[in-house]
Amino acid sequence: MDDNRELLMSRNNRKFTRCVSHAQDELQSFRSYLRWMCVDQSTIWTACLSWSMFVLFTIVVPAISHFVLACSTCDSRHDRPYDSVVQLSLSSVATLSFVCLSNFVRKYGLRRFLFFDKLWDDSETVRRGYTEQLNRSLKILSVFVVPCFVAECAYKIWWYASGASQIPFLGHVVVSDAVACTMELCSWLYRTTVIFLVCVLFRLNCHLQLLRLQDFATVFHVNSDVGSVLSEHLRIRRHLRIISHRFRGFILLSLILVTSSQFASLLISTKARTELNIFRAGELALCSMTLVAALLVLLRSATKITHKAQAVTCLAAKWHVCATLDSFEAVQGDVAPAQVAGPNDVFEDGVGEQSGGDDDDDEAEGEEDDLDNTKFIPAYAYSTISFQKRQALVTYFENNRAGITIYGFTLDRTTIHSIFGVELALVLWLLGKTINAL
Repeated sequence: MDDNRELLMSRNNRKFTRCVSHAQDELQSFRSYLRWMCVDQSTIWTACLSWSMFVLFTIVVPAISHFVLACSTCDSRHDRPYDSVVQLSLSSVATLSFVCLSNFVRKYGLRRFLFFDKLWDDSETVRRGYTEQLNRSLKILSVFVVPCFVAECAYKIWWYASGASQIPFLGHVVVSDAVACTMELCSWLYRTTVIFLVCVLFRLNCHLQLLRLQDFATVFHVNSDVGSVLSEHLRIRRHLRIISHRFRGFILLSLILVTSSQFASLLISTKARTELNIFRAGELALCSMTLVAALLVLLRSATKITHKAQAVTCLAAKWHVCATLDSFEAVQGDVAPAQVAGPNDVFEDGVGEQSGGDDDDDEAEGEEDDLDNTKFIPAYAYSTISFQKRQALVTYFENNRAGITIYGFTLDRTTIHSIFGVELALVLWLLGKTINAL
């Protein structure tokens, strides 16, 4: 029985240690999806096809749509005054996403880029959770892409069906409009999918580190030595630095492009004598929601992993306090039990009474962090670790906070609040200038 288990573990380690992919590995379905999306660049032929589809749907089709099908002579319902902002915004962010994705896959390979070659040193819980999250990634991608595509289909079909006599065409009206509508929809689907694909891959990388942090938190509940705890935390910090280094340019440029797009949309939509309705500005609103949703996926994933990584410091401090209290209670063994309150007694008697009973506990349960909660750590977990070692480890955590960074700036909730404050101030300034000009 033990020999079979060791053989199975050996096969799993070899599978996850492997850096080179093959056709039947665990990334088969994901690689097939990349091939169908024409973003696979594993061979020279697929690379040529990928770049050809990129140029066609990101540059050629949007340019033809704007300059040929702009329909400046159409009525007010079919006029597209904001089409330039829509096409430039989507194409610029899609270009950034495609170039970054191509660089990632070409430089690291899909298996190494998704950290599958590093899973051999993780627990079975982390491996299983990460594999399940990889399989869910395509579903998450469809959750963002499908609603946007359905709304765009409804708008484009209405635009072509109701304005067929006014829209420029070549040859047969119905055939030319059907071809133009199909190409525009394919262009929209391609660009939005590429944008959200990179965001979902970033979320997937961050989710692996979340699983590792949750697995890492269990070392404080077992009799672990300080050296192994420090080694595991250094490994997690190194992987977070790798993710930050890979995606820092993409996150920063996405923030700049999306912010510029929103300001341009605000500027042209608040001009004097501007007529706003669902027919004229519907596509602009859909484009803005798409780009903002993609940016929120990036920022939420970054802030979530940063928050979890910094919660380790609170967990280590609580671990240190509980160990100190237990050591003090052991030294004061000659004192009556009623005079010395252990960690569990403090939690059950003191905190329970001050918090107001079970009702407050139920209300706070949903807000409780899964790494650092209100439960005290069992005493047996640290009985062999000295006070100096525990204090040194807590000091290390306090001065080496992990997380996603962009050129030295940590993407945590404080940074997001600062970005929101700056952009809100700029929006109010722009609105003030626009209103005063009316």
